[in-house]
This record gives sequence, structure tokens and C-alpha cells, in this order.
Amino acid sequence: MMKQQLTNILAIFLLGTATLFGQEPNNLNSPSKSPNRQEWEQTRQEWEQTRQEMIDYGIDYLRFIQNEEGSFSLSPRGNVGLNAVVLLGLLESGLSIEDPMLEKGIQFLLNNVQNDGGIYSAGGQIASYESCLSLSCLNLAKKRGRNDLDEILNRAEKFVRAQQYNESTETSSDDVYYGGIGYGNETRPDLSNTQFFIETLNELGAGPDDPAIQDALIFVSRCQNLETENNPTEFASKNPDGGFFYTCAGEGESPAGEINGGLRSYGSMTYAGLKSLIYAGLDENDPRVKAATEWIRKNYSVNENPGLGRRGLFYYYHTMSKALSVLNDDIFIDKDQNKHFWKGELIDILKEAQNEDGSWVNDNFAWMENDASLVTGYVLIVLSLCKISESSFQQ
Repeated sequence: MMKQQLTNILAIFLLGTATLFGQEPNNLNSPSKSPNRQEWEQTRQEWEQTRQEMIDYGIDYLRFIQNEEGSFSLSPRGNVGLNAVVLLGLLESGLSIEDPMLEKGIQFLLNNVQNDGGIYSAGGQIASYESCLSLSCLNLAKKRGRNDLDEILNRAEKFVRAQQYNESTETSSDDVYYGGIGYGNETRPDLSNTQFFIETLNELGAGPDDPAIQDALIFVSRCQNLETENNPTEFASKNPDGGFFYTCAGEGESPAGEINGGLRSYGSMTYAGLKSLIYAGLDENDPRVKAATEWIRKNYSVNENPGLGRRGLFYYYHTMSKALSVLNDDIFIDKDQNKHFWKGELIDILKEAQNEDGSWVNDNFAWMENDASLVTGYVLIVLSLCKISESSFQQ
């Protein structure tokens, strides 16, 4: 029923809606009929019911697989970071901070607080990544009622700030490492870890004028395929399509490959880059924001991670939903003027992808997306951002 209503009603609803950054809608394919609030409300309620049922089912799955020590996976890689993603999904889904599953999970993170203030697995190979995610998780736990975390949060924030390449690490501003964050242990910086860093600082209350965020903006800008005064790298002019790639550091890298001697842009990093630009204080008039938005218009999809297919698909949904939420628009218009109610589209496709046990998993194993606990954590975060309000009718 929901799919049929989506076909019959969504076009009616979209007539006259406000569009991204004020662009006027193309009315050539718009019906002349006025939106019907009753029909829209029925569709909205069905979407919301489906969304909540998926969340509940996913939570049940995680409750079933949680290990005695509080973790959610036996994977030897990224255990603390993976569990922080799961816990963020549970917290964002509205699970009570007093729920035993959350209490055990949070204690697992606390058991991995290190002497230097970081929160990471023994060995520290991905200390920056794990600490950023753990810091976000514990900060949200504090907001939900845990009042015993202040000292841990303060020390962890100092730790992650110290991981950034800048003057404190004797890195000059003309170095392609400058402003970036890597996985840890002095590894090469990349846009994925840098966007987590920026997001974590934002959640802790840091504004766009925070020096660490402004330093990070320099690195983010250099990972964009756009030739501007902010991007003097060798890659800027070779594929100037406005999208983002994985890293400008070292010899540069994009898992999407190369084109014209440059690096191919791809979906998950372009959404991550756009979100980071906005957190750093840029608006729709900045050429970097304009170019990234235009790339997304040309490559909008909920069926694949543009440029990578199914590789990193659920990480893509994660960055996509966060970026579009930051834009604060329920409607996104692609290059052909098709209007996408992206929350509903994600609800539909994630419903089809949910397994019988309540989990989600990718059939492409890249970046650990064969681990159902990690992917289910991603999806719970996405679904928490797909709540459709009644005011969407008036948007």
C-alpha cells in the first residue's frame, strides 16, 4: 500500500515545495491538483510506522548478539569503533540510557579508556578513528542522562584534537597533510576520519570559528575536485567536477579510481565533504558548496554509492542522511528536476534490505560491511534521521 501511495501521492505533495537553497521547482511535470493533506498524512504515518518497526527489529537483533562484556562483534578489527557506531545507533533511536544493553555497551567503551585520554582498542592502530566515535557516543550518553562522564570527555577531546596535523605537529599550512586526521598512530590523513573529527567537535559545541575546524577546512577543501584559491593541489584541475575523493595526502587516493590523471569523485566522500563544509561555516554561496551540491544533483541515488556501486553502501547512506539533514531540506532535486523525498526513499530501500533476524548486512565486504552489527548500527543512525514530521507537508 505504501509503495502505491508513494507513486500516486508524492508528486502531488511535491508541488510548490521549497527546494534546496531556494531553487524554484520545475512545474512541467507537476500536477495542477492541490496537495491533499489527508492523503499525505496517511502516507506519512505508514512511513513512520515502517521506520519504527525497522528500528525495533534492529534493536532486538543487537540485544540478541551482544556479548557478555558489552561488545557487539567478534571482529578483531576496530572493535571499539564498531561498537561506538552501534551504541550511537541505539542512542539516536531513543533507547533509554538505563537500558541494560546500553549500560553494558557504554561500560565496554569505558573499559577501553587509555592513559593518554584516548578511547581505543589495545595497540592503538586506529586510535583517532575509535576515539572520535567513542567521544561522540559518550557525549550523547551524557546528554541522555549520564552525569559521570565529564572528565573522560574532556581528556578524550584533548586527545583527538592532538591527532590533527597542524603547527602543533610541526606541519606547515602548505603541506597536504595540514588540517587532516588519519586513523591514528601518525597515519596519513583522509577525508573520512577528518569528517568524523569535525562532526565530533561540532557535537561538543565547537563552532565554525574553532581553529581546529578551520584547519580541517583547509584539508577538506584540498580533497575536492575543484580548482579554487583554497585548493592548490595537483588534482584540482584534472577532474574538476566538484565532488570529493578519499585523500589528497601523499600521492592522493580514491577507491573510485583515476580519470584524466586525477582522482574520481564518489558519493560517500562527497556527502561527507559537503557536510564538513557546512559545519565549517560555509553557505550556499560558497563555490565549494555549490560545486558539491551540483555533483550530488548529477549523481543522486539511493540504489548505490555513486562511483563505487555497492562498496561502502551503508556508510554512504550514513553520510548521505547526515548531510541532507544538515541542509535541512526534506526534498532534494536532481539534475533532471526530479524531486526526491529522500527520507521516504531511504525508508523504502532499507525496509527491502532488512534481514529476517532484524539485521542489515552488505553483500559487498569492503570496509567491514559484512559485519551485521556495524551495518545495523549505521542503519539505526540513518533511520533516526528519517523521521518525517507533519510539517513536511507545508515545506
